[in-house]
Amino acid sequence: MPPRPRSALLAQFDVDGPGRPQQAILDELRRVVLSGAAPPGTAIPVGEVADLFGVSRIPIREALKTLIGEGLVDHRQNGGYTVARLTAAELREMYLVRETLETASLTAAVAHATAADHAAARASHERLEQAVAENDPVAYHRESRVFHTALTTPSRMYRLLHMLESAWNITEPVQPMVHVTADHRAVLHADHGRMLDSFLARDVRGLLAATEVHNRRLDSAIETLPVDTGLLNREDIQFG
Repeated sequence: MPPRPRSALLAQFDVDGPGRPQQAILDELRRVVLSGAAPPGTAIPVGEVADLFGVSRIPIREALKTLIGEGLVDHRQNGGYTVARLTAAELREMYLVRETLETASLTAAVAHATAADHAAARASHERLEQAVAENDPVAYHRESRVFHTALTTPSRMYRLLHMLESAWNITEPVQPMVHVTADHRAVLHADHGRMLDSFLARDVRGLLAATEVHNRRLDSAIETLPVDTGLLNREDIQFG
């Protein structure tokens, strides 16, 4: 029997020594899943991960249990653990949640934003410009989240922001902005420019209108993601 292929996940870990604390193991597992370096469906071999961290399988399983609760890991009976894979319908649902929570925060964000918040939003937008100019979809995906976070964080609505972070995390392994077309990214980035202008001008009505247009375009872009490449799960497969 040929040897089992090594999980792509293992090469992504940053382990500085054996016997790391439980929280550090959880944080590193979460970081790797959210990085998109191990796509949805990637196997998470408990024994090999435990060996890598220099611990028993117990803390690895405990960490994976937490990530299952966060929607980042799937577990199948007798099938092991994998990076969670959403169906197309679930991905659309999570984008609706994200958009609803983000919109709810923006009025307060405009009112409470400081000069430092404005500077952070400008800097993030500049990095998005660079990613578009260099046609770097991975950087664009990463900086798109940073940009949206820069617009919502000044709301100081911390419970809402925590829910928004959790909803965004669930979609992160898919790396949607990596897989949409360059034309879609360019159009979405033009929306970002209008959102930034309204945010800096403290124009709540303009920001909400620009965000609504952006969200509808984003929904349309998400509809174009492939459903037959393993990126998304088939609607008839259930995990538990």
